[in-house]
Amino acid sequence: MTMLGLTRPTAVTFAEAETIIDEDGHGEADGNPDGLARVYVSPEVDGWTLVIGWWCDPCDGERSDEVLRLCTELSARYGRAQAYYYGAQGDGSTWLIAEGGAVLRRYCATGEAEDTLFTLGEPLPLERARREQLGLSPAWDEAPGDDEAASQWKSAAFHLAPEIAAALGASPLTLTAQTRVRGTGVLALTPHPASAEAEPVI
Repeated sequence: MTMLGLTRPTAVTFAEAETIIDEDGHGEADGNPDGLARVYVSPEVDGWTLVIGWWCDPCDGERSDEVLRLCTELSARYGRAQAYYYGAQGDGSTWLIAEGGAVLRRYCATGEAEDTLFTLGEPLPLERARREQLGLSPAWDEAPGDDEAASQWKSAAFHLAPEIAAALGASPLTLTAQTRVRGTGVLALTPHPASAEAEPVI
């Protein structure tokens, strides 16, 4: 939390945090119209600490450089750090994978024209495997080309973030009663300017 600049932690359950973060993401919370003022910091789950909230989106136009820096620094200290966005309503996926202080991959599949500007590193093995399953070349570039192949990949990549998170670390969408949990989860304020008007818990 210190490395991320998070403050005023308040203990909450995962269920409470899910409701609050969901409201933040839809602009329904007073004092947090863009959803960037608060995050949920989970207890340790299967050896990982999850930080959940819109503030963590690796391909957000306003936050991408900062998320890249934070993941790089966290991976230098802890070995690995990752950031994801997943829009469960068909809004796409983004992922950022860092290890040992270096970014291995950043990729955005949200259907926006700027997606290609965020691409860093080589495709992950899981990306290559998924493309091979679709009958596509495991190596590709973002230049305009085969529209049918691009459409197939876009459709698959839109839903890939949770699968990558589960394969490389821990996904909040796959937690079960058998998940190893240690510690207490908290809702905390981010360094974002909107945090000055937000409350840790509503």
